[in-house]
Amino acid sequence: MTNIRTKQLSVIGAIVLLVAFLFSRDIKGLVKPKEENGKGAPAAAQMAEAGPVAEISLKEVSTTAKNMISGGLSGEITALENTFNTAAEKDKAKTAKLLAQKWEDLEQAVPSALYLEIVAQREPDLKSWLAAGDQFLKAFDNSRDSLLQPALLQKANNAFSNAMKLDSTSNDAKTGLGITIVDGMGMPMQGIAMLMDVVKKDPKNLKANMSLGTFAIKSGQFDKAITRFKDVIAIKPAPDAYFYLATAYENLNRNEEAIAAYLESKRLAANPTLSKFIDERVLELKKKN
Repeated sequence: MTNIRTKQLSVIGAIVLLVAFLFSRDIKGLVKPKEENGKGAPAAAQMAEAGPVAEISLKEVSTTAKNMISGGLSGEITALENTFNTAAEKDKAKTAKLLAQKWEDLEQAVPSALYLEIVAQREPDLKSWLAAGDQFLKAFDNSRDSLLQPALLQKANNAFSNAMKLDSTSNDAKTGLGITIVDGMGMPMQGIAMLMDVVKKDPKNLKANMSLGTFAIKSGQFDKAITRFKDVIAIKPAPDAYFYLATAYENLNRNEEAIAAYLESKRLAANPTLSKFIDERVLELKKKN
């Protein structure tokens, strides 16, 4: 029963993450046209360049997250936190892993990422730093907090940088680091070059291809985005890939193709919130035909 619930939470969380990501990005048809967006730079880039990033308080993050879950689950978390706080230094990583997984099961990516960072600091191997980096990126994409986002992105960048130091040939580390650079931790083209290098070596790398596709959309290169998302879909059809494909088609006024891609995204996601948004987009596009 626990495994089923965990799987359900994971699926729901993936859809929530998709919707949150879509609505937090400046993409025509979602927020506002690129022409109205000033410089067109990713918001995260502007935040990351604004100055020193504040440290994230694990205690505050945990308290906020516990207020969003049931009392019973909150009690379980508190018990694990007490175990962690009183554990000997050599045992803290073990409890931190349990807390990270518990928060992940509850789709609370920020505290989960912070505990994975603790694990990586105590067990600094490639796998640990990659896990922390991936979770910080997930937290960054899912967060709507403009103060928290740059700190999460910086932590993701740090985690993937540490992973690269351990294995400079790791495509996972290079992909993660490239994504953080594109999203604001450096010059975007530097990150694009890293992602392109990954795709050259591993053409079926989903994460690198998805990131290149979304950046193509954000930079107004919709033809390139279409090619990229078609490649992604050929590897693994997914609602987010079809959604972005539809968005690219819509920006090129290829409305019939956009409608078909939107509807496929809706079918695969089977999520009421996303379905409602897609139904509205499809209705508008049909009026234009």
